[in-house]
Amino acid sequence: MAMLLKGAPVASALNEKMKKEVAVLRQMSVEPTLAIVRVGEKGDDLSYERSAMKRCASVGVRVENIVFPEDVSREVFYDEIDRLNRDDSVHGILIFRPLPEHLDNERARNAVSPEKDVDGCTDGSLAGVFTGSGTGFSPCTAQAVVEVLDHYGISCEGKEAVIIGRSLVVGRPAAMLLLHRNATVTVCHTRTKDLKEQARRADILVVCSGKMESFGKDFVRPGQIVIDVGISWNEEKGKLCGDVIFEEAEPVVEAITPVPGGVGAVTTSVLVSHVVRSAERAASL
Repeated sequence: MAMLLKGAPVASALNEKMKKEVAVLRQMSVEPTLAIVRVGEKGDDLSYERSAMKRCASVGVRVENIVFPEDVSREVFYDEIDRLNRDDSVHGILIFRPLPEHLDNERARNAVSPEKDVDGCTDGSLAGVFTGSGTGFSPCTAQAVVEVLDHYGISCEGKEAVIIGRSLVVGRPAAMLLLHRNATVTVCHTRTKDLKEQARRADILVVCSGKMESFGKDFVRPGQIVIDVGISWNEEKGKLCGDVIFEEAEPVVEAITPVPGGVGAVTTSVLVSHVVRSAERAASL
């Protein structure tokens, strides 16, 4: 039976650390602040907004909500982003995407200054991840993968890490973060030849393909650490499922993240920790 790498203890540890850091910042008259920019009333956005606000409140981070109607003009929208970039009291900016087509999602992705890009989505932030320069922040889900490994004392040093998924949101940045921890990293995807063999040779297997329950017992072996980043609603089973077929992998591997309750439970805490880091950097200037 595999060890379950649950996300709740990881998030709890991050939150306790943040509370102490926020207390120090407040003694310096610095109030860590996250600006959440939302266009419209999409259910997924509202759910994540509530989660982020709850997490912020629990550690003492202030939230400024900016809500626009679906038909907001480009001028009004980008003027507000520019204002937030220039506002020294705002330390992090989160823009919910995708946006309505007229706002240009690609432009919006890079509208936030890397120093305040706590979601890790701008080209500047991603360049920082790939170069290891420390500019900006890592994408939150990719960083959550590393936080889970660190919390459970799983060293990447010298390990074979295989990542199935090559998105800029998780796969490629996660590969860089593991590489910075001296893992030997292979990035695979659904078109990789001999994917099963590639997956089975991994010491650490990170699955972030977005293909629900596509990776079962044929992709794993005893002794592996499996990090399942995927999360999808399975209509047939009536529950949330990951990219890995948990019932097949769990009896085989050494440790595995559950879905739900794994990496996803850490992501919001990572977002808030980036706000705190940004405030600390601003305070040290």
